[in-house]
Parts: sequence; structure tokens; C-alpha cells
Amino acid sequence: MASDDLNTPLGLAKLKRKQWLLSGPQMLAGAMTGCGFVVVCWAVLVNDPLGGEPTAVVSAKLPGDTQAKPDAAGDGKQHNRYDGPNAVADAAAKAAIPPPGSKTVTIIDGSNGQRQDIVIPGNSSGASEPAAAKSTIDQKMLETTRHGAVPQIAADGTRPSAAYAKPRQLPANRKDAPRIAIIIGGIGISASGTADAFSKLPAPVTFALAPYATDLDRLAESARAENHELLLQVPMEPFDYPDNDPGPQTLLTTLTGGQNVDRLQWLMSRMRGYVGITSYMGAKFTSQEQSLSPVLRETSKRGLIFVDDGSSPRSVASQVAGSHSLPFAKTDVVIDATPTAAEIERALARLEMLARDNGSAVGIANAQPGTIARIADWAKAVETRGFVLVPVTMVAIKPKSS
Repeated sequence: MASDDLNTPLGLAKLKRKQWLLSGPQMLAGAMTGCGFVVVCWAVLVNDPLGGEPTAVVSAKLPGDTQAKPDAAGDGKQHNRYDGPNAVADAAAKAAIPPPGSKTVTIIDGSNGQRQDIVIPGNSSGASEPAAAKSTIDQKMLETTRHGAVPQIAADGTRPSAAYAKPRQLPANRKDAPRIAIIIGGIGISASGTADAFSKLPAPVTFALAPYATDLDRLAESARAENHELLLQVPMEPFDYPDNDPGPQTLLTTLTGGQNVDRLQWLMSRMRGYVGITSYMGAKFTSQEQSLSPVLRETSKRGLIFVDDGSSPRSVASQVAGSHSLPFAKTDVVIDATPTAAEIERALARLEMLARDNGSAVGIANAQPGTIARIADWAKAVETRGFVLVPVTMVAIKPKSS
């Protein structure tokens, strides 16, 4: 029987037929939903940690390999596969891990302000310090000031210059040999120069640390662990100050003795375990006894030695040190005054000549890679020519007993 056209509302049958037809956007949405469902099922059911990244299996044999090495699957077959986009970075990170026993020190490069971590190698056994070189800071030789702890002579008379010295035990046939002391200044300022000094220079070389270096106490600890004697560089006024400014807390001829001693104590509080102080620049300051005397008196009181960096021929440090019973040494040669290879070689030859004539000589240089490399090569052969390389305390003039 035909549909009841009489009882069916006009156009209703056509509308019901159209409800079964889907529009284009609806079909596209359905297809995308189906694809998403397939992806979710694949992720749940398929064990593929690489997430579908392309892989390749190749046959690779390194020189010296005699048999294939099984992979983690334990199937006895050699597998070579792509380990993901982070594999190279992960391998580099593992290679960058410092070896056991080494120490990492952060240094702010004084030339550009860039922070850089340097790795100071330790001994091969993995211990942080060689047993014979381990040196703890004796709290009895520290006095608390408003700036922090500064050196002092202990109640039993022990002087920091003796407690932290690293003297060499010379054989009987070499005790009278000409002695040469090398001081490397600016340790802690140049990251590359500091790293080279630690890795290339022998233990008898004395390190002079700048008071502005980052992580200074840790740097000093690492140097002592490698049997280097330490000096603290004290900035002093040059003739062209302030155009040439050594840095904060510089000792100045325009300040009173008390003000300079206060600045000195701030500088002394920057690190521990040093045998003495050395002037940095300071040509004007060391030439004026009125300014220098209170500073060297304080240095003597603290049980330290003083090393004149040789920046001024008009320095009166030697006379003032003697009047305060202060152990003293003066630099004879600035090794890198002209920092070229030829001039550094001439300076080292002049240092040998002075040591042979006078029995001892002191040279100073900056911690720069080129300078360090030249001194390191020279140090390897200097003792074959009849000299001995010693730390600075072994050439310092001791005060005369009263």
C-alpha cells in the first residue's frame, strides 16, 4: 500500500531520508577521530621507545674487534641502532664529567667578565688530595676581624709562613746549588692561564692569587694540595693612579696608616693558607716609607713574609721590612715584561745568571698561556744546568735575631 500521503505532514518523508546523509565537515571530523584512535592504540600496544623514528641496521666492525658484541637483548648478535636525538649530547655530557679526584673551580675572566669552570686535576687514585700534600687550615692561626678571618701567629709561636710552606728536601750535593724561585701572579683571573699553571708547572713554582678571583678559598686549597706555596697579591698605588687602577681596596698614599691596615685586613680575609703577601703594581706606594711602614708592620705581626714584585727601582720595602723583622724577598726579573717568546727566553737566561752570581734569584710572571708554556719548558731542563727550583720561602731573607 502506498504511503499515507493524506496523514503524513507535507515534506516529512523527504526530511527523514536526508537525516542519513553526512555533510563534508562531518565526514572529515570522523576520519580524524578514527586516525587518533589508531595512534593511541599503537602507542599502547606496540613497544617502540623511539616513537616511530627511522632506524637502520648496519654491519660495523671497529679496528681490533675480533668478535661481535651482543647488545642488551642478549641474543648474541651485534646491533647498531640510532639511540635518539639526545644520544650525542648524552655522550658528550658523560665525557665532560671531571675525573675522580679533580676539582672544579669557577673563575671570572678579568679580561671579559666571562664565567668559566676549570677542572684542576687530582691524583690518579681518585683521592681529592695527595696524602703527603694534604694541609688543613689551623684555626689557631686565624683571628676574626670585622672583615673575616685573617692570619695570626698561633699562641705556641707557629707562624703561617712556616705552617704553609712547602720546602724541598734537597740532597746533600745540591744544598749549595744556585736557587731560583718563580712566582706566577694573577692566578684566578684568567681561566685558561690558571688551568695551564695547574696542569703544566711543577710544585716548587709559587702561585700568587689575586684577591678578586671567584671561589678563592677552593682555588687556594687545590694549589696547596698540589704542593704549591701561595702568596696573596695586595694591590698598591702606582704612580699613574687612578688612570691605572689596581682594583677595589687598593692601598693608597693618601690614606692614613690605619685606613690602609683596614684595607689590608679586608684583602687578607679573602683566602686562607698563604705564606705571605706580594705587592701588585704599587710603584708609588712602595717608594714612600710613611705609607708602607704600617702595612709591613701588620704583615710581620701576622707571621707572614713580604715579596716586593719589583715594579719600582725606588722601592724602600727592603729597608722597611728589615726594621720590622719581616722575612723579605724581592723580584729580580719580571719574566714577561715583554711577553714574546724571545724576550721570555732572554729573561729566564738573565735569571739563571743572577742566581749563579748571587746564590739565588726570584722571577715573576703573569698567568697567561703563552708565558706558562715557556716557563714550563724551561723548568724541565733548568736543574740539569746545575740550578734548583725552589718555593719563595726558601729564598726569602730571614729577619736577623735581636
